[in-house]
Amino acid sequence: MAELGSKGVTAGKIASNVQKKLTRAQEKVLQKLGKADETKDEQFEQCVQNFNKQLSEGTRLQKDLRTYLASVKAMHEASKKLTECLQEVYEPDWPGRDDTNKIAENNDLLWTDFHQKLVDQALLTMDTYLGQFPDIKSRIAKRGRKLVDYDSARHHFEALQTAKKKDETKIAKAEEELVKAQKVFEEMNVDLQEELPSLWNSRVGFYVNTFQSIAGLEENFHKEMSKLNQNLHDVLLGLDKQYSGNAFPVKAQPSDSTPAKANKSPSPPPDGSPITSPETKTVNHELESSTLEAPGASIPKSPSQSSLPAVVVETFPATVNGTVEGGASSERADMPPGFLFKVQAMHDYTATDTDELQLKAGDVVLVIPFENPEEQDEGWLMGVKESDWIQHKELDQCRGVFPENFTERVQ
Repeated sequence: MAELGSKGVTAGKIASNVQKKLTRAQEKVLQKLGKADETKDEQFEQCVQNFNKQLSEGTRLQKDLRTYLASVKAMHEASKKLTECLQEVYEPDWPGRDDTNKIAENNDLLWTDFHQKLVDQALLTMDTYLGQFPDIKSRIAKRGRKLVDYDSARHHFEALQTAKKKDETKIAKAEEELVKAQKVFEEMNVDLQEELPSLWNSRVGFYVNTFQSIAGLEENFHKEMSKLNQNLHDVLLGLDKQYSGNAFPVKAQPSDSTPAKANKSPSPPPDGSPITSPETKTVNHELESSTLEAPGASIPKSPSQSSLPAVVVETFPATVNGTVEGGASSERADMPPGFLFKVQAMHDYTATDTDELQLKAGDVVLVIPFENPEEQDEGWLMGVKESDWIQHKELDQCRGVFPENFTERVQ
C-alpha cells in the first residue's frame, strides 16, 4: 500500500506540474495578445539587464584570461628551449659556463612561479566570481515563472468575482490560490531585489583586484627577469672580452636617412642579399664604356658624381680580372646603343609598374644608360632582355628598369 501511495503522490505531483505548465502557457499567450495584463517591475527589469551584462563581461574576461595564461605557458616553453640551446652551444672551457646554467635554471623557475601565481590570484578568483551567476540566473528564471503563476491566479480570481453566477466556494478557493502564489512570488522577488544590485556593485572591486593582481605579478616578474637578463649579458660580455679577436662581422645596413626618390625603391631579393651601392656601379660602368672614346676624353658624370672632377682615361683598354673590357668593335655591333654590360637575374622579379622589366631567374639583361641620368633611382638599372633584343632589335618597346640587387654581373 505504501508503494501505491508513493506512486500516487508522484503521479499527482506530475499531473500538477503539467497543469501548471499549461496554465502558464495560456497566461503568456493571453498576455502577448493583450487580452490579459502583466505585472511589470521596471526596476527589477533593469537589474536583470545589468545582471546579464555583468555575466557577459565576466565570461569574456575569463576567456581572455585563460588565453593569456596559455600564452604565458607557451612563452615559458619557448624561453626554456632558447636557454637550453644556449647551454648546448656554450662550450665547457668557456668562462661563465656554470653561470649560464644557473641563469637557465632561474629563468625556468621564474616563468613557472609567474604562471602559478596568475592561476592562484587571478584565474581562481575569476572562477569563484563567475560561480555565483548560474544559481542567480536560475532563480531569476524561476521568479519569472512564479510571476506568471501569480498573474494567472489573479486573473482567475477576478474572473470568478465578476461572473454573473457567482460560486462562493470556487471564489474562496481561487482567493486561497492567489494568496499562495503571491506569497511565493514576493519571497523570491524580495531576495533578488536585494541581491542583484549588490552583485552589480561588486563588479568594480572585482575588476580592480583582478587587474591589480595581474599588473603586480607582471611587474615583479619583469623586474626579476631583467636581473637575469643583465646577468646573462655580463657573462656573455666576459666571453666576448676573452675572445675579442674573433669578432663576428656585422654587415652594414642601408641608412634610413639616405635620401631616395619617391617613385622607385628597390626591394630586397628573396634570399636577403644586400643591395649593392649604385654609386660604385656607376663609376665602373662609365670606366668600362669609356674605352670606345677618343684618348683624353672625360668620363660623363652621374648625378651622384656631379661634384667630382673629370677623369682622363688612358689610351689602353680597361680590363676586369685580366679580360679586356669592351673587346673589338664587332663584338658590340649587335648590342643596343650605349650597351654597358650584361647581368643575369638571380631571382624572379615581378614588375609592379609598366616601366619595369619582369624577370625570371636566369634571364640575361643587357644594361644600357638612362636617357636622362637624373631619372635613375638609387639601386635601379635600365636594360633590355637579351632574348627580346635579339628578336626585336627595338629598345622603345623592350627596355625597362629593374632592381640591381636581383641580378649579378656576368660580362
